[in-house]
Amino acid sequence: MIDKIRPFSLLIGRVVLGAVFLVHGLQKFTGDGGIPGVTGFFASLGVPLPGVAAPVVAILEVGGGIALILGAALPIVGTLLAVDMLGAIVLVHFENGFSVGEGGYEFVLTLAAASLVIAFSEGGAFAVDNIWRRKRALAVVR
Repeated sequence: MIDKIRPFSLLIGRVVLGAVFLVHGLQKFTGDGGIPGVTGFFASLGVPLPGVAAPVVAILEVGGGIALILGAALPIVGTLLAVDMLGAIVLVHFENGFSVGEGGYEFVLTLAAASLVIAFSEGGAFAVDNIWRRKRALAVVR
């Protein structure tokens, strides 16, 4: 029974996590000040090369969110998003403690862990990675 449910629970987790990253990435483009505002914020935190880091992080979160939703390139995308969140913990949230209510790292740590789980789960039902894997396996058999 669990083996029949697992692909769909992974699908739900993958899509929800992807939507969270997608929205957070879009906010970096469309929120107060857009990318220049994010660049200034990153500079105030001492992020190296904030003019490069801000658009890279925004693109990673938008593209990574879409890739998670589709279930594409999961090991790469999930790992990159986890690294992104670890950077957020180190540079922004750690000094505020654990609680998200106080600006702590609780939420971003959860996103990092969930990204790694999905990255190495094969993505569940309807994941593009699984479709590619099946097509490659069929091509090898022929």
